[in-house]
Amino acid sequence: MFIRVLIFGAVLLFANVSHSQNAMVAPSASPSLEQRVADLEAYINNGARGSDSANAKTASNISGSGPGHNGWMMTASALVLSMTLPGLALFYGGLVRQKNVLSVLAQCLGIAGLVAILWWAVGYSLVFSRGSPFIGGLKFAFLRGVDAQPNGDYSFWVSQNIFAMYQLMFAIITPALIIGAVAERIRFIAVLVFVGVWMFVVYFPLAHMVWGIDGWMNGVWNPRAKVTAIDFAGGTVVHMSSGWSALVLCALLGPRLGFRKEIMAPHSMVLCMVGAGMLWVGWYGFNAGSALGADAIAANAFMTTTLATAVASFTWAMLEYGLRGKASVLGFCSGAVAGLVVITPACGFVDPTGAVLIGVAAGVVPFFACTKLKSWFHYDDALDTFGVHAVGGTIGAFLTGLLATARVNPNLSADASTQNGLARVVGRLLWLEQLKAIALTILLAVAATVIVGAIVKTFIGLRIAPEIERQGLDINEHGEEGYIVSG
Repeated sequence: MFIRVLIFGAVLLFANVSHSQNAMVAPSASPSLEQRVADLEAYINNGARGSDSANAKTASNISGSGPGHNGWMMTASALVLSMTLPGLALFYGGLVRQKNVLSVLAQCLGIAGLVAILWWAVGYSLVFSRGSPFIGGLKFAFLRGVDAQPNGDYSFWVSQNIFAMYQLMFAIITPALIIGAVAERIRFIAVLVFVGVWMFVVYFPLAHMVWGIDGWMNGVWNPRAKVTAIDFAGGTVVHMSSGWSALVLCALLGPRLGFRKEIMAPHSMVLCMVGAGMLWVGWYGFNAGSALGADAIAANAFMTTTLATAVASFTWAMLEYGLRGKASVLGFCSGAVAGLVVITPACGFVDPTGAVLIGVAAGVVPFFACTKLKSWFHYDDALDTFGVHAVGGTIGAFLTGLLATARVNPNLSADASTQNGLARVVGRLLWLEQLKAIALTILLAVAATVIVGAIVKTFIGLRIAPEIERQGLDINEHGEEGYIVSG
């Protein structure tokens, strides 16, 4: 009996404390029934509450994040992380030779840890706080003030701490993509030093310019943007930046020993296929999650991602069959990844037919980039990072300008585009704005990587010794072997 009384008293005390806390943050004026209904409509439509306006006199009874949108974004964050760990790690790991499989896994893990630390310290703030058109400020340094309340600059219903973690996953996978071009010959410490500097000179500025609320190339949300381009989920920020940087870095490193003389076949197509499948599934968080809510735009991105990926995978393999007489598992996997890359900037802006056209382009253009360009120019892009991500991301950014339609995204409609500066270009000259963004992205990625790569090569050294390269990076760089077969 005593225990029951004690529990009852504790419940009453908790209720009184909760009531007192709520009383301290109670709105100065209670919302009317109409305002409360309008707030619910805003939640369903993933739009702004009345209290989100600058001159609002009445607070909302729904003052924080929305559980449905927040739940989806937590799921999307986990999906995007799974693209790197273990998706990309397995995909790349299967494509290298057996003696180097752990080196790829270690590089992915090392990059994830390093970028997470940088993101906590200043990265998130430099990308998503207000600052200049080229870089953000330090308002959110050390994630100060990044809590469960939404940041209205980007989403009215997603907690800012969830938004920050979601964007962290993009920051992790972007430099991890680069290692595909330099696999089997780059030093582990060189990867970490290069990535640490590259994030500050390429990723953070570029992500702010494209996605930051006052970014120079944010055509959707910045009415004063000088380049009114659009990039739904990272065609320029993620794929072009990593792909073009990868080309420069592999040129600085030089080819692997025995390149074009020895067979360097993937050691496990099973791992490759498993990794590609995880990339495809995780990419739904990457693309549909970029709507920052469980709304109609997310649903469209989900559909277009599926169509473009399936079409590209099939197209690539059928090209192999027509030209070589065999459709390979590697061809299906490469086509799927290419389709995911090319649809990334467009997924929230194009309709199903546009997605199919993008899928065809993704299956054809990167195919020839991977099979012909390397043989013509003799660069050793080991796992085709340039051919898929640089070429695919560039094609995707351009096709977005041709195929984007306001029918699937109201941010491109006449009313919205009057506010954000897209009115003069949507349906007419958007492709030209996309070309400007493409050129600026290539210029930044190439120039910065030349400088950073040269500095790292001079003071630390990029490449492992020839004898280590012959023996394998796993045992020499990490003291382990991927496979131990006992007698």
